[in-house]
Amino acid sequence: MIPAIWPAPAKLNLFLHVLGRRPDGYHRLQSVFQFLDYGDELSFEVRNDGVIARSEGAADVPAEQDLVVRAARALQSASGTTQGTNIRVLKRTPIGAGLGGGSSDAATTLLALNQLWGSGLSLDALAALGLQLGADVPVFVGGVASWAEGIGEALTPVDLPEPWYAVITPDVQVSTAAIFSAPELKRDHAPISFDDFLHGAGSNDCAPVTCARYPEVAAALGWLSRAAPARMSGTGGAVFAAFADEHAARAAIEGIPKNWRGFVTRGLNLSPLAAIIAAL
Repeated sequence: MIPAIWPAPAKLNLFLHVLGRRPDGYHRLQSVFQFLDYGDELSFEVRNDGVIARSEGAADVPAEQDLVVRAARALQSASGTTQGTNIRVLKRTPIGAGLGGGSSDAATTLLALNQLWGSGLSLDALAALGLQLGADVPVFVGGVASWAEGIGEALTPVDLPEPWYAVITPDVQVSTAAIFSAPELKRDHAPISFDDFLHGAGSNDCAPVTCARYPEVAAALGWLSRAAPARMSGTGGAVFAAFADEHAARAAIEGIPKNWRGFVTRGLNLSPLAAIIAAL
């Protein structure tokens, strides 16, 4: 059954290494993506006039720049459909937090409209469309926890523990482009293997740059580290720590400063969106 509400789950980068920079300016990366049982919610109203509009969304993102609108237009062009849509986005994932909110919204748009428009594109084709919108979009299209290489689009499904996470997001919006263009960013990390990661290897090469430029992120990282080993997701500014149970995770964010947001959620190896698509 086609749902009325489509989830756009957030993600964590459990580590992020920058191996080098390609001639085209993109960076070669290694990372592990895991989904969260937390994120945005989207709904779509199909229209027959071909118009694509966003009737609700992030107030500080103009509709024409929103990845949901761009994703819908990319699918419309690739499929040749004459249909359009009104898109509503209930934002929960903070912008600029390194949690993949915009990329996840784009992936949900591709997957949902592929069903609603009857476009019939494969997951691989949708992932290829998503890659044109952003390097993180394909992992959300695939919907399984993944070891990532290349610019983040070369994905290998992995089986991970599914702990409870405490996540803190200070009141900052980190620019991914600014962090990756920073001259002080470490760009020569030696490759590791997934087995190395499982045995404790892995860090976030972007954290020193982000923490230096956004002291609130450094403060949140230090604050959460009092409860458990904490790490920054992606280019920031969300920080997270894993716990064996929900109670311990909730205790870790009790009393956080009022200008920070905190939430507790479960890590997932299969995204809620992928579960819906598999059942259709």
